[in-house]
Amino acid sequence: MRLLVTFVGGLGHLAPLLPLARAARDAGHDVALAGSGGLVPHIEQAGFTAFATSPPPHHAQAPDRQPRTPLEVMDAHAAEVEFADNFADRGARRMAGAVPAILRDFRPDLVLRDETDLGTTIAAELHGTPVATHLVLASGMIVRPDLVAPRLDVVRAEHGLPADPDLTRLTSGPVLSAAAPSFRSPDAPLRVTDPVHYRAGATPVTRKRPGRTCVYATLGTIFNKGSGDLFERLASGLGALDADVLLTVGRDVDPADLGPVPARVRVERFVPHEEAVAAADVVVHHGGSGSLMAALAHGLPSVLLPLGADQPHNARRAHELGLAATLDAATATPAEVGRAVDRALADASMRSRCEAVAAELRALPDAESAVATLCTAAA
Repeated sequence: MRLLVTFVGGLGHLAPLLPLARAARDAGHDVALAGSGGLVPHIEQAGFTAFATSPPPHHAQAPDRQPRTPLEVMDAHAAEVEFADNFADRGARRMAGAVPAILRDFRPDLVLRDETDLGTTIAAELHGTPVATHLVLASGMIVRPDLVAPRLDVVRAEHGLPADPDLTRLTSGPVLSAAAPSFRSPDAPLRVTDPVHYRAGATPVTRKRPGRTCVYATLGTIFNKGSGDLFERLASGLGALDADVLLTVGRDVDPADLGPVPARVRVERFVPHEEAVAAADVVVHHGGSGSLMAALAHGLPSVLLPLGADQPHNARRAHELGLAATLDAATATPAEVGRAVDRALADASMRSRCEAVAAELRALPDAESAVATLCTAAA
């Protein structure tokens, strides 16, 4: 099988696809990845052929030091509108224009797209190449057909395709997911029938961690740059706890910009996410799908400060399921952050629910089963 894996956006969209791409490659299939030009080095470092769908500066690794911009928190509806404007208009147009040449060059038997890559469905439809979809938005709530379809239909019309008001083309092939099946909201506006769930890696066994309490805090790789003074508030609030704290600020934020931090707080630009989560008892973060699923895979509760994108929706779903506490990132004081973490650490019922999700993830079949699904679709 020749498999082309496509994504639009930054590392948060590429990273969820890599475990399945590796599993397909390890099974002997020919795998290439296509996405933002700035991430081509990252794709090649992972050992894959890379095709750029935008000029190299797009989503490139940021310089060593980049000033943070003022904090702007986006609510759920504003995030839905922004998603439609960005992914169903600009992103879709870019991928619909760039991917046809890649299809002609690589000649895949199947395209596996991340669910936010809407333009590749247009390119594949024109080329007659079957498509599978990989879910990357944990709660499934941000893709609203009433907002997305009108914008995407404009791009479809530009390529001579009929309107698709119900977005049926987005789920016309197999749909795969490495997220916990129970986490996707039953109210998700884009209906997905019988998604294929699989385990992306060696899901850890949850355990009681001896020694001092450890807290891990992060704002991811995109929203960290527009976080205003949130890092400082996190450092102050978490530093007042009787706990060891790891705060990662991202490769493009200088830890020195935070000024003096409490002695218990260790500030780093980057620590491998798996390593940081594995050492933690609770995770404080923005609610991105990857960060939230990583915490749940370890059976850990979260304290969420959603900033935009799918984060408000994930936070709402996590609250519904009793898996996390949520604070307003714009107004949360250091004291409120500390109290929320203390409550999460003391909440045995919340930890039990998080451990149940971890068990759900452990019970999923491994990535080989997902590769088999892709092979069937390609055939």
